Amino acid sequence: MDINLGDIIKLKKPHPCGSQEWKVLRVGMDFRLQCMGCDHQVMLSRKLVEKNIRGIRQNSE
Repeated sequence: MDINLGDIIKLKKPHPCGSQEWKVLRVGMDFRLQCMGCDHQVMLSRKLVEKNIRGIRQNSE
């Protein structure tokens, strides 16, 4: 799966704030994601993210 820094990904389950979109801040064995709705940051394992991903919007820069 080709996920790069700055990409916006859509996950299966929404964040408690209601947003399903997350910005990728770190890529490696773990992902650091920032919620696009409330700016909350979380660290998730690569396996969990790749399992629950529903779409990728590439970084426009």
